[in-house]
Amino acid sequence: MPKTEELLTGFVLSMSRAKSEDEMLSEIAWELKRAFQVDACDIFIIGDRDNLLLRASTNTPELVNHLKLGFGIGVTGVGFLSGNDVFISRQMSKHPDHVTYPGMDDQPWESAAILTMVNDGVKLGSVLLKKSEPWPFTARVKEKCIEAVSHVGLCLSSFRNIHQRGAQSNHLGALSEVSKTISTSPYVEEILQVLVNLTAQQFDYKVCTVRLLDERNNELVLRATQAPAKAYQRKRAIKLGESIAGRAIDEKKPIIVADVQVEDDYIGHDLAAEQGLRSMICIPLMIQDRTVGVLSCYTGECRDFSPDEIRALETLAKQAAVSIEHAKLQVRSTLMQEMHHRVKNNLQQVASLLRLQLRSSHNISIEEALNDSLNRILAIAAVHDLLSREDLDTVGIRSVAETLVSHQQNSFIMPDRRIQFQVRGQDFRLNMNQATQVALVLNELIMNAIEHGFKSTATGEVHVTVEDTDGEVSLFVSNNGDQLSPDFNPAKSSHLGLQIVDSLSKSLGGTFTMKDKLGWTVAEVTFQRVGSE
Repeated sequence: MPKTEELLTGFVLSMSRAKSEDEMLSEIAWELKRAFQVDACDIFIIGDRDNLLLRASTNTPELVNHLKLGFGIGVTGVGFLSGNDVFISRQMSKHPDHVTYPGMDDQPWESAAILTMVNDGVKLGSVLLKKSEPWPFTARVKEKCIEAVSHVGLCLSSFRNIHQRGAQSNHLGALSEVSKTISTSPYVEEILQVLVNLTAQQFDYKVCTVRLLDERNNELVLRATQAPAKAYQRKRAIKLGESIAGRAIDEKKPIIVADVQVEDDYIGHDLAAEQGLRSMICIPLMIQDRTVGVLSCYTGECRDFSPDEIRALETLAKQAAVSIEHAKLQVRSTLMQEMHHRVKNNLQQVASLLRLQLRSSHNISIEEALNDSLNRILAIAAVHDLLSREDLDTVGIRSVAETLVSHQQNSFIMPDRRIQFQVRGQDFRLNMNQATQVALVLNELIMNAIEHGFKSTATGEVHVTVEDTDGEVSLFVSNNGDQLSPDFNPAKSSHLGLQIVDSLSKSLGGTFTMKDKLGWTVAEVTFQRVGSE
């Protein structure tokens, strides 16, 4: 029989050495196994949703933090629900409450002590001591088992109290450190990256991410993470209704997941398992009653998030939301100050286009020349219109293409022509300067496809494709109408639109080609994307 003093000393040493609750419980399970000379020891702690979660096992460690027992189910669940200790001396499999748990009860146990762990009248979990042979439970043995488990409950409560007090102090310091840093930055991307880096570091999280709300598409878009894995950095945008993060935004309160690897509603179980992610908390980023995004924090082990930790994260999320909004306002203010400069540049560009039109208009009517010029001015206006609706100083280039196609369909196709349009590619972003030039390029190529691709052919298709491959942008405008002549050379073309495309392609530092491919006329412009202004 174990001596109480020695057993308690072993528990205290386990508590002092352990860096986590799981580590302490594992050491205590082995102490109990040795002290009572049993074949296995399992420790279950209250989990979520009215169940007991296996937190330590000397026999099946692979099931730790995975196996859950419902209250009132099996000998353990029934004993915990009633609060009574159960001692089975022999033929455990024939006990009326016995239930087999796959993977855990593969080995036939003959006897067991199932003891409820209590501290200050609060039930914490259950401890199972199991043998492969009969175990005669004398009154002395029962007393020792009950006494030992009461010490386990005391150690667990003490460990939690000590760590909670330390966590309170750490959380206050972490909160101060992160808030101070993010409040001094004027740039949204920098705020978000600092937020995830410092939050992960200060709160000891394995991964932190920030997703911002795209209200137009009703999606949460990943904008920052400190996770080194490339697969994690490339995670797709998620719809509000299909995600736990979306639920946090919808309910406007933190959502906690005990284990993302087994949670049905979590998206990305394989990646979570690969990265070793377990518990998660999602905190909405809110300004007053408006939500702008969500901060998600992941731990490397299954654990609870303390009330102080949650309050600290909520305060941090509010500070981050205010900093994000402030940075956006600063950028918009700067843009407004520079807008007159942009307008002046664009007016100069319009003047240049009109001069080119004037020099090239001797073979066309005044109406045609005015229509061409008007179309080019509207292409520039489309970029400004999109900029006024976007977040910062960049414009989604697919949105530009869709706007131009819609305008051409409504205004410049002859009634006897049946032309189908299709816009493809991601809506990657370009800065204002490049976006304006690209709008003019796409506008000329779409006009050219309509005007020259369907002179003889009455029906067909025009495809506009935008691609971004590691910063190299490719624009394709293709049509399956009239084919190019065999000797066609865009560099020697007298058509004003193609001259403008060639000039703008060089201004972008790129190239322009136009050729027949498998019966389609394909115009392609490529250039390198640069950052925002």
